[in-house]
This record gives sequence, C-alpha cells and structure tokens, in this order.
Amino acid sequence: MTFDPKTTLEDGTPVKLRISQTVSSADAHLNDRVEFEVLEDIRVGDALIIPKGGIAWGTVTEAQPKRRMGRGGKLEIIMDSVRLVDGEKAALRATKEVQGGGHVGAMTAGIVAAGLLFWPAAPFFLFMHGKDISVAKGTEVPTFINGNFTLDMAKFKPAVPTPVETQTSNSTEVAITSTPAGADIEVDGAFVGSTPSTIAVAPGDHAITVKKTGFTTWERTIKVSGGKIQISAELQAIFLEGTPTPPAQ
Repeated sequence: MTFDPKTTLEDGTPVKLRISQTVSSADAHLNDRVEFEVLEDIRVGDALIIPKGGIAWGTVTEAQPKRRMGRGGKLEIIMDSVRLVDGEKAALRATKEVQGGGHVGAMTAGIVAAGLLFWPAAPFFLFMHGKDISVAKGTEVPTFINGNFTLDMAKFKPAVPTPVETQTSNSTEVAITSTPAGADIEVDGAFVGSTPSTIAVAPGDHAITVKKTGFTTWERTIKVSGGKIQISAELQAIFLEGTPTPPAQ
C-alpha cells in the first residue's frame, strides 16, 4: 500500500516518552492505565502532529508482587497510543521494528533505561528475583508509531514557533501551569499540550481551558497583545459519594 509521507505519520517514527507515575508490582493491578509524557515535538512537514508535553498511554497486562521462596515480582506494561494535536490517537509499540518468532529471537530493543526490558509485540516486561519491580516516575521510555497513520492535515496547524522565532513576531508566550500538573491544555477548543507548557498565542482574545480527569475544568478568557503571560490553574478534585478520597498528587 502506498502512502504520501506529507500526510502520513510513518510507521516506526520515534516518540520519546517518560512515565508520569511510579508503577510497582507491589500494588499495580491488571488493566491499570499508565500515563506517559511526550518529551519532544513530532512534526510532519511544518505541521505539529504530537506536541511536547502531550500524553501517551500504556496498560498493565501482568502484575504480581514478590512471593515466598525468593520468587520475584512481575510487571508487564503494553504501550497503547499517543494523542495527536487533533485529538486522535495513534498506536504505539516499544521497538523500532516488528520481527517474527518468539520473544528471545525477536527482541530488538534489549535492556534500556532503568532496566526496562522491551518486547517487540509492544509491552515491556520486568522480572527481578526475590524483589518487587518498580518503574520510577520520570523514567524515559523510547517508543515508536505502530503502523502508518493517515493524517487529515486540515486539522493541523503549522508548528508553534520556537522562542527565538517568537521574539521577532507579534505572538505572546503564555506559560501555563496547574495544580496538579499533567492536565490537558486547550486554546480556543484545540488541544495544545499538557501542563506545565509554554505556548505561543496570536494577539486577540483566546479561551484557555485546563482539564484533568477527576478534577473540575478550569476556564478563562484572556486578551493578549504581546510580551509574556503566566497562568496558574488550581484544579479542584471531584469527590463522588461512596468513593474513597483520591491520593495526593
């Protein structure tokens, strides 16, 4: 099947991530969702497709705490997808190429980062003799786009200018933080990244929305005309009757 590289997020495109939470075989559960933060912008031509600060996801597919007789914990996390600027999700895998055969014969990534062992089918699987497995928050995880993903380029805007470029334009740099961090940022209804992030915004009135699952949505309309603006969003936790209080962020 042929494809146009100008309108396709190509199979094998590197996506550098870091895990946004500590995951341990001592307390992880099957089907737990694991969040990752995107560390670098991904562009196709001059269009920003995946923003730095964006979100990717994985799923725990096996979690066993350490057991008696020196039997260590097990932890397996399969990479799922990464969110694009237009809100769509592109599938991810943990190795550059997919090869046939069993795990040992097909392994292409080896042991990387903080002892992570990546399998070509997309999960990473860890085993340690006599101990629990823990993947610390902030651990960097190299992943790759899984399959050619066709883009509707009408939904993407040219990449946000770098700070050097914005100095010579009329754009305003808007630095957005939130408590807790890791919330989605939308400008005029379009997803632009996750907190904390600094974005370039054209002069005029703009609707800024900051939202995170489990918290009330924060919204403000700002008027920009140049210079720099700092925004700090305090998100309030949503407590449902009969549910436990969520852990501190």
